[in-house]
Amino acid sequence: MSEVSGPARVVVIGGSIAGMLAAAAVKDHVESVEIIEAHELPDGPDPRTGVPQAAHIHFLHAGGIDAIEGLLPGTIDQLLAAGANRIPMTTNMVIYSPEGWYRRWERTTHTMISASRDLTDSVVRGQVLKDPRVSVRTHTKVIGLLGDSRKITGVRIQDADAKEADLAAQLVIDASGRGTRTPQWLTQLGITGLAEKRIDSGLVYASRLYRAPVPTQDWPMVGVQADPRLPQPGKAGGLLPIDGDRWHVSLMGTPGGQPTRDPDAFEPFARTLRHPVLADLLAHAEPLTEVSVTRSTTNRRYFYERLTRWPEGLVALGDSVASFNPVYAQGISVAAQGALALRKLLSGGLTPRLARRAQRAIARPVATAWTLAVGQDIHYSTTTGASPNFADRLLQRYVSRLSRTATGSFRAATALTDLLALQAPPASVVKPRVLLTALVGPLRPQLDRPPFTPAERKLLAGLGSTAVSPE
Repeated sequence: MSEVSGPARVVVIGGSIAGMLAAAAVKDHVESVEIIEAHELPDGPDPRTGVPQAAHIHFLHAGGIDAIEGLLPGTIDQLLAAGANRIPMTTNMVIYSPEGWYRRWERTTHTMISASRDLTDSVVRGQVLKDPRVSVRTHTKVIGLLGDSRKITGVRIQDADAKEADLAAQLVIDASGRGTRTPQWLTQLGITGLAEKRIDSGLVYASRLYRAPVPTQDWPMVGVQADPRLPQPGKAGGLLPIDGDRWHVSLMGTPGGQPTRDPDAFEPFARTLRHPVLADLLAHAEPLTEVSVTRSTTNRRYFYERLTRWPEGLVALGDSVASFNPVYAQGISVAAQGALALRKLLSGGLTPRLARRAQRAIARPVATAWTLAVGQDIHYSTTTGASPNFADRLLQRYVSRLSRTATGSFRAATALTDLLALQAPPASVVKPRVLLTALVGPLRPQLDRPPFTPAERKLLAGLGSTAVSPE
């Protein structure tokens, strides 16, 4: 691709949050950005067609927060003003890990943002589309790429009336998500050898919204994690305080222990987790929705960065590159980090080999999230696509020891949080200082009950909740 010195046009495939973040990444460096979206985009925080995972709990990791603010300054303040919750980690988290209850350290090292997916989509979309350089063409599909194996020059589109047209662009960004057609398009261009991995634990998600019986501002995230080492189906659950004074609750289970759509079975299933704290809380909350279920929890990754040939003028981002088991809430944060990496590369303009360098930069945050997700899912007996080898089992034993240490060591808790918040690479937890911390073990005794604060216990006691009762 020769350097473009004059006005340039970018086409983004998909009006997803990844597509919006892609537009945010490039809009300051080109004349215009056009987003091609197959459906209608809502004006406010309403459901968007084609986002089944919106029914399940979402939050932004600290690494995603930093990336979104880097792309769209002021977005997090807008989210908070609209009702999202800022949750200090681990200060406002009640988490039962396979190694025990994590402590709620008073020193906060990271934060996460908890909100409904519809609200997050709406705020990000509003921030992007207020820029006059960005436009959206709805009810339109991209049916092919223009150009050849050396250079992509635009896309072929089809509108709702099946009329086709060519749309020229100096850069095409595929943010179309799990339904991406880039692998097929590359094959049509004669680019072969694309590696793909799919690792599926068989996890099923069931989610529901509740009217919270207590104030949601400053209410903690509550979670019970599965333990893949146990000789039984893995079950987990999480509760997040979100906008609208609601609790968003998701329950998960692997084959043999999967939740269902039956609303009468939702709370009983929560009581079968490794600890009944979620069921105890839900007993006093008012259901606002039916139960939504999804089985789309496969970890899938395309290794575009490994291809020996890559056409200039094409970049893939977000779920078009990799999608993760949603239990780890990595998708939006990884897409934001990838978009930020693209923006940094664009500071020098649409230079030669930009697309290949961008694809490799996007792969770095993808690789971190992939290691975390697959590193957990691979250990379930129901998992297909890969089996743990000796190195995987050894790493699991070390991470388990570090996690146990984190139940009573602020240093260990911080090291784990750095990694899980997508602010440090996996290698960070094997640094000498962290290794020594894990070797020493927890400095405080393990907790024997959910670590609610006195104020939270008072609120729950007023409800008659058994969540505050001694075990």
